[in-house]
Amino acid sequence: MASKAIGNKFRSTSLITIVSISLVLFILGLLALLIIDAQKIARDVKENADVEVFLNSNAKDADVAKLQKMLDASDYVKSTAYISKDSAAKQLQAVDTGVDVTLAGYNPLPASIDIHVKADYANIDSLSKIEKELSHYPEVKEVVYQKAFIKMMNENLKKISLVMLGFSLLLLLVSLTLINNTIRLTIYSKRFLIKTMQLVGAKQGFIRKPFLWKGVRNGVIAAVIALLMIFGLIRIAQSRLVEIQEQGLNDMNTYLILSGVVVVLGIFISWVSTYFALRRYLRVAADELHF
Repeated sequence: MASKAIGNKFRSTSLITIVSISLVLFILGLLALLIIDAQKIARDVKENADVEVFLNSNAKDADVAKLQKMLDASDYVKSTAYISKDSAAKQLQAVDTGVDVTLAGYNPLPASIDIHVKADYANIDSLSKIEKELSHYPEVKEVVYQKAFIKMMNENLKKISLVMLGFSLLLLLVSLTLINNTIRLTIYSKRFLIKTMQLVGAKQGFIRKPFLWKGVRNGVIAAVIALLMIFGLIRIAQSRLVEIQEQGLNDMNTYLILSGVVVVLGIFISWVSTYFALRRYLRVAADELHF
């Protein structure tokens, strides 16, 4: 009866540990999801910054096509779009219906190639180099991009990233503390068993092994529970808010990255907390176990 009661006590302790870790991992997982999506949104914002390459009026169609093909093959280009003189006039009229650029009998607007650069190149230094490179082509009349907007965009994104990083580190520290305290209480309840194993001659490595493996197992179970809660919450949100579906939360890569982050955190935090809690009770003297 006594051994059964002890077994039930240990199982109850493990259950409390798993539930506590899973709740913490649930919060950390939601934060990781927010960070992943924030990075995707930041990249999309950067890649929406246009670089307009205005062409000379005497540029030949074959040369323009060759230039556009060269741009499409460049490392810094995500996509390009050729805008003819007529298309430019129609776009201007769509913006301002009171303007008729062909009123004088000719269209003064130049043809152009709109470039969407990749996110890594959406900064002033990279765009300045691109502008200098493109200016050497005889077909190019002028290269225009919104320097003030791009500078402000990068500064704001950097500030947001720093705030999110600080908040993430703070939450991670709190989570580590909570999980560590929970596991320390679990090890505390088994301190007499640990000391008994030492007294009969068991090595520290032998004593640690089952506890560490159990900590890893609890971390994996807690991570799976946390992921089920996160994915369930995402499904509920998607069923009620169409906007969330449009933001790309169905991306399998996002799910895989999130799953990896949560599982690794669950294993790492559980293993480290178990290791240091064990080290304390492996070093404590037998007459101090009651304090």
